[in-house]
Amino acid sequence: MSTGSTASSDGGLTRQLSYLLTLSRPRFWLYLAGPVLVGTVYAADTTSELFAPAVIVLFAYFLVPGNVFLYGINDIYDRQIDAANPKKETKEARYRGQRVVPIAVALCALLPLGLFPFVPTSAWPWLAGFLVLGAAYSAPPVRFKTTPVLDSVSNGLYIMPGAAAYAAVAGSQPPLLAVLGGWLWAMGMHTFSAIPDIEPDRETGIETTATVLGERRTYVYCGLVWLASALAFGALDPRLGALMLVYPALVGVIVASSVAVDRAYWWFPAINTVVGAALTMGGLWRVLHG
Repeated sequence: MSTGSTASSDGGLTRQLSYLLTLSRPRFWLYLAGPVLVGTVYAADTTSELFAPAVIVLFAYFLVPGNVFLYGINDIYDRQIDAANPKKETKEARYRGQRVVPIAVALCALLPLGLFPFVPTSAWPWLAGFLVLGAAYSAPPVRFKTTPVLDSVSNGLYIMPGAAAYAAVAGSQPPLLAVLGGWLWAMGMHTFSAIPDIEPDRETGIETTATVLGERRTYVYCGLVWLASALAFGALDPRLGALMLVYPALVGVIVASSVAVDRAYWWFPAINTVVGAALTMGGLWRVLHG
């Protein structure tokens, strides 16, 4: 009996951990953890700074716990909306009221408090900003995701891990143009990702930037925002600006080729990984070769 209970408990725990893993959107883990690497390599002056304790703990948090927090709170408050969302049947997990989710979200929201002793005070505002915007995006009474334009603007939260890493390593705040360029990139990425959800959102009465603009005009919005991002990065360094032009160019390719957006949407984890790797390698070259 004891052995059977233990096996049942282990099986239940395994299922819960597997569900939380799926909920955390592994395809998108680098959307939060990747900026930590980018921020680190552009802030560091020596190779030893690349492996500072603050960098390690920030990367570890934003790789999995940060994603559990961000997507878990989203799924809790989107339960009714997601009932009509086909993505939840295949690519993502559908929340059905499992008690483990709010518990995991709460723990992952509190976990950054344990990071403060390892992270300089210059990074604290970025950590706090991530938690505040991450909750406000999905949770009432603010729920930015149901307010057109604010849903897009609030997704600047995705660059906050990188800004925190930069501040932690450099001891000063990241360049304003880098923050602006990254924020605009995140706005475009969020709004593009909302295009496949236009019909499910409209069916449930949810208003977003994408539902208000419609598919074609949302493409235009994303292209313009991504172009502005490239210009901001280009003002910082022309090579960065040239790299970021890949995003408005991709919008043009998608529109011209009539590729289904729900197919193109799943290209972006790979595209963002390649662009992030290029940014990181450029920063590493600077550190290693001065």
